[in-house]
Amino acid sequence: MSTAVLPAEAPWRAGLRSARANLLPGFVLQITALALVTAYYQHDGTRALLGRLAAWRTEVGIASAVLTTGLFGGLLPVLYLRARRATRAQYTWRQGLAITLFWAYKGAEVEILYRLLARYVGEGHDVATIAIKTSIDQFVYCPLLAVPFTALMYEWTTAHFRGSVVAEDFRAGRWIRRRVVPVLISNIGVWLPAACIIYSLPTPLQLPLQNLVLCFFTLLVAHQTKRSAEHESLA
Repeated sequence: MSTAVLPAEAPWRAGLRSARANLLPGFVLQITALALVTAYYQHDGTRALLGRLAAWRTEVGIASAVLTTGLFGGLLPVLYLRARRATRAQYTWRQGLAITLFWAYKGAEVEILYRLLARYVGEGHDVATIAIKTSIDQFVYCPLLAVPFTALMYEWTTAHFRGSVVAEDFRAGRWIRRRVVPVLISNIGVWLPAACIIYSLPTPLQLPLQNLVLCFFTLLVAHQTKRSAEHESLA
């Protein structure tokens, strides 16, 4: 069996294609998030309800981040992918468990990030504070840690946990360019405006809003990984 890798789609083209495909749903999601934040500051009932959520998260601690992020980032998207005939075969229950556990861990990681930003940057909701937090999130945390490990996780699960397939993909060269850059480009389209909205909320409410956006984004990553596999299948 030949191990030659077929020519890949240009990373910037793959990223822009995915961003365009998700432009409308991403815009709707961002408007929904913005409406929720506006309601928190303008509507007493919404503020009281979200206040109870914040109190529950403070009481439960980091376990709430693990449980809710595993649910929204892993379990719910996997159930959706399993329900669709086109993606059912690609995501088995074993893969779904791995993805859910991965996002459960990421929940703790993101919660720690939000707490560190609140401690060292501040908990204000002014433009400068939101801009600094968003810049660290999108241009330091995402390209150095979040996106590469997420892309690697989805490639590994898409390959049905065959490490040799992932290792061969690394040996083909330009892994960052081919696998990470497209996700980074589409990531900016979804998360840059979303992060600005997220950081306008009090710290205990940032992760719940992040999880709503995450549910959509994990489907985007799954779609992108599937398309990359199709463009660079092993002959």
